Amino acid sequence: MAAPDTQAGFAPINGARIYYEIAGEGQPLVMIHAGVADHRQWNNEFEYFARRCRVVRYDQRGFGQSEPVEGAFSHLADLTALLDTLDVHQPVVLIGCSMGGRLAMDFALTHPTRAKALIMVDSGPGGLKLDVPGSPLFAEVEAAYEAGDLDRTAELEVQIWFDGRGRTPDQVDQAMRQLAYDMNRIALSHEAKELGKQLPNVEMPAAERLDELAVPVLIIVGVHDEPFTLAAADYMVAHIPSARKVLIDDAAHLSNMDHPAEFQQIVSSFLDELG
Repeated sequence: MAAPDTQAGFAPINGARIYYEIAGEGQPLVMIHAGVADHRQWNNEFEYFARRCRVVRYDQRGFGQSEPVEGAFSHLADLTALLDTLDVHQPVVLIGCSMGGRLAMDFALTHPTRAKALIMVDSGPGGLKLDVPGSPLFAEVEAAYEAGDLDRTAELEVQIWFDGRGRTPDQVDQAMRQLAYDMNRIALSHEAKELGKQLPNVEMPAAERLDELAVPVLIIVGVHDEPFTLAAADYMVAHIPSARKVLIDDAAHLSNMDHPAEFQQIVSSFLDELG
């Protein structure tokens, strides 16, 4: 089957120019990247799922090609306005990784009639607090960023989020690792500009509203991810009646980039069940 044509551009959203790509027909599928990535996180999935869905991916404000600007904003308001601009009004399946998953859940809770299903990838609900240890590298990340060494910051964060716990840099896909570094390096350069004031997506954190989720929820998590993410996955399974969890071996926080074929099969089966 020939690859669907892709429409790409910049949408004027709440004072910013938000980069987006849209392709395919049918069920809308919105892909939301992690906080250490941009729309290219979904390079392996975009064309694949555009053969069966109307797929949207974009760079959140302050990531990739979506430059940060002065002024208050929320990622939820940006996402909602982007879907309106692209004339996506049919209930959507949202697939979000990490920060993108939190945004996807906030959208589903805020606009329940516009969400058909939720796929949480190495993510958790906003406002969740769990007593689990974090990577010892986090202190080094903060020190490197404060010193203005964005290259070192990006490398340390790739070790945490892409290599993951129990894996070394030479044990992962090198092309995907380089992409993870490049995406995060751009995000860090945007962050260093200190432009804009991010507002909360919602007044009440999603962690306190999980019983309101009335859509099917698929949770995908890499076994080498941070303990907090693994614990958050279990928490969601315990508190969302419609949720179920799938583990991906030999994967960390950006699990779709580790094993694209396995990831695509998991998501495809979920979409088949939705009908």
